[in-house]
Amino acid sequence: MIATGLDRLRAEPRPLAGRRYGLLAHGASLTADCAPAHLALGAAGFPPARLFGPEHGYYGVEQDMVPSGDQTDPWTGVPVVSLYGDGETSLRPRAAAFEGLDLLVVDLQDIGTRYYTYAATAVWAAEVALASGLEVWVLDRPNPLGGEVVEGNLLPPGLESFVGAFRVPVRHGLTLGEIVRLEARRRRWAAEPRVIPVEGWRRGDLWPALGRPWIAPSPNMPSFETALVYPGLCLIEATECSEGRGTTRPFRLIGAPGVEPPALAARLAPLERFGVRCIPTYFRPQFQKHRGEVCGGVELAVVAPERVEAFRFGCELLIALADAAPAAVRWRREPYEFVDDRPAIDLLAGSAALRHAVESGRGADFDLWVASWRGDETAFREERRSILLYGEAR
Repeated sequence: MIATGLDRLRAEPRPLAGRRYGLLAHGASLTADCAPAHLALGAAGFPPARLFGPEHGYYGVEQDMVPSGDQTDPWTGVPVVSLYGDGETSLRPRAAAFEGLDLLVVDLQDIGTRYYTYAATAVWAAEVALASGLEVWVLDRPNPLGGEVVEGNLLPPGLESFVGAFRVPVRHGLTLGEIVRLEARRRRWAAEPRVIPVEGWRRGDLWPALGRPWIAPSPNMPSFETALVYPGLCLIEATECSEGRGTTRPFRLIGAPGVEPPALAARLAPLERFGVRCIPTYFRPQFQKHRGEVCGGVELAVVAPERVEAFRFGCELLIALADAAPAAVRWRREPYEFVDDRPAIDLLAGSAALRHAVESGRGADFDLWVASWRGDETAFREERRSILLYGEAR
């Protein structure tokens, strides 16, 4: 059994004595017995003075790219400050948000993928808090995808965004505490945040080995299997093809009206080597893309979690989908996380190579790009070694 940073602080909360602190957390910020972080710390005698909510809001009630506003916590009466509003400037808190505080405590369940926005929120909030004279503590949590597998290219300069804030591979193998440590050193912060590590977690442990229930950290992350395929399936967000939002199986269903499921499943069958099986099916999203329409497509079943190479799978799937159902794969035209001057697919992939491969068919340039991941992965492993909190397997 593991003890997260929150569990450890709850068991020994005296360092909070006399502190007026803010808590950046969300609905998955729970103790081992499933008590919400702000209530658990309050019951221990040290309630937070202010709450901060990331994308989706403090309670995770908003869908993707839906702004959340400041509010009052209905259980405690404590003010809740939103760090995800209706514009790009809302993503970084103003110094005024920390007035009257002397400490920021961060407790967010990340899922180990470059696109997932909680790491950006944690780092940017920590940066402003430190500059405002606060201390910062990070209550660490396990990476559900484990900490050994590193997959994908490093994000190049010029493609930074809320869904790609840091120069890390798509599947980076770090905990949130380790990401904060890495960025603190890269940015040469005057003070490094204190990280309270997870007790009992090993880098090779995936979520099912932890003995804790899965609580969705965001509205469309309902299971560990969803998180496992997300590094690849999030790429579908950059298209007009449905990624299953508006159904009970987001990121496990993909398709669009007019797609022939058996033909698509047959075209995708060779991708089972990545540990995922594609099952022909139909579905009807209740909101977002193709709302109310019957979509043909496939359902993804994880058959070998230890073999899943989600990012490579997602890239290959997108190319195969465009080949099998070209009418279904059109690039997103609306702004993506407040960015409208660069294609969403380039922001996610960290390269134009995938977009070109989809548009013109898989070619030598795509294969060279995939081959280049090995060098990026090796370089990142070397860089991250000095900030790891949990030992690597030898």
